[in-house]
Amino acid sequence: MEIFLTSVVHFAFVLCIGYYFMTAMQWYSYRLERILFHYNRYDWHLYFFIFPLFAYYLLDGIVLYCFSILLIIALSLWNKKNDKKLVFTARVKRFFLFLIFATLFQNTLCLTYISCQKFGIVIPLGLAQLLSMIFEKILFESYKKEAFHKVMQRSSMKVIAITASYGKTSIKNFLAQILSKQFLVYKTPRSVNTIGGIIKDINTDLPQACDVYIVEAGARLKGDIDAIARLVNPHIAIVGRIGAQHIEYFKTLENIRNTKMEMIHSNRLEKAFVHESAQVKASETVVCFGDDLKDVEATLDGVKFTMVIDGKEERFFSPLLGDFNAINLGVCIHVAKELGMRLEAIKEAIKELKGVEHRLQKIEAGGKVIIDDSFNGNLEGMLSSYALVASYAGRKVIVTPGIVESTVEANALLAQTIDDVFDLVIITGKSNAAILGLHVKKAQKIVLADKSQLQTVLAEQTHVGDLILFSNDAPSFI
Repeated sequence: MEIFLTSVVHFAFVLCIGYYFMTAMQWYSYRLERILFHYNRYDWHLYFFIFPLFAYYLLDGIVLYCFSILLIIALSLWNKKNDKKLVFTARVKRFFLFLIFATLFQNTLCLTYISCQKFGIVIPLGLAQLLSMIFEKILFESYKKEAFHKVMQRSSMKVIAITASYGKTSIKNFLAQILSKQFLVYKTPRSVNTIGGIIKDINTDLPQACDVYIVEAGARLKGDIDAIARLVNPHIAIVGRIGAQHIEYFKTLENIRNTKMEMIHSNRLEKAFVHESAQVKASETVVCFGDDLKDVEATLDGVKFTMVIDGKEERFFSPLLGDFNAINLGVCIHVAKELGMRLEAIKEAIKELKGVEHRLQKIEAGGKVIIDDSFNGNLEGMLSSYALVASYAGRKVIVTPGIVESTVEANALLAQTIDDVFDLVIITGKSNAAILGLHVKKAQKIVLADKSQLQTVLAEQTHVGDLILFSNDAPSFI
């Protein structure tokens, strides 16, 4: 009986710690170094990994059994509060299959020697992770070859690849809408921008009938963009605005610039449109953009701007919100012209553009004006949205976690601007609560460590006629 109970407790501990470990891995794109060195909630490592590990080794008998029940309850409550729960993908299921087999194998070996299980939490977890890494690497290389051949075999299909510190998803969506007026266009869905996501997209969803394939490329490490560029070999590369987003990974702005410029590593590159913030020289292949815009006017009705094209000033209007969208639209105009679209057709397409969901999306509900900008997480874009709503005559409310994965200086500047514009500031999450709280002095301030309270707070604190801006969003693990 004792051996059976010990085996059950051992199995429960391994699965609990394995569940926490795999949740963290999925949050951070299955990069072990990121959950070790770039994790935002190390206290959770303490509660759900370190403490349980020590408890398993130090406790015994009924005390250990009771602790295992408490661990299961604590993990269940933690998981229930998470806004980004573990998704049981094929990869996750394979990991747990390895973990279960490793644990059962160890329990079988320990049937005659109970104390050997005291060394048994890390061993099955480590073995499962090792087997998972090997298996996924073999699978990844197989899928990667399949995706590469699928793209390269379509000689008539133009591939456009987009990267930037911020704005790449918007550029992708706007460009797809414009080009679809003349071409059969397919783009990577939602915010899929990692090499794994792109490989899956090519192998499972890229349609046979496709004139233009638009790929969004993101990066956390040097070489990430290079891998994507060499996979899809774009005919047209777009490098949008570059800033200090994800600076904790790259350390310097120069490293970010160099990584983004890996996008031109294509053996069939015809043209690269690069924002002036990349600080590169124009050439026959490289076209710099950003300084060809002027007279940008942004209101709650849309954005107007003038752009110099072939030496002539052309005026554009789009119902999109935010002056920063003028730059995003500018590069879309360049690419559309490169692919042969007439200027008048481009102007008409821009007039009909629909905004990207959760990016300065205007909603009117219950007598309140709601601006959903929850997918905008960079300093320049967030400041631009504040300038946009500053002219609103009524009371202004902001809900924000600040800028994640950025600098203290950027968040301080953000907070000072918030304090000048808004009447009520609701700060969500812990990561920037201290720095935002320090610099928000005039406005009413509410700090929410738990976003589950947000709906109640908004119902109690906002009124008819208020403007509510959702500025950036961050999952609870950040």
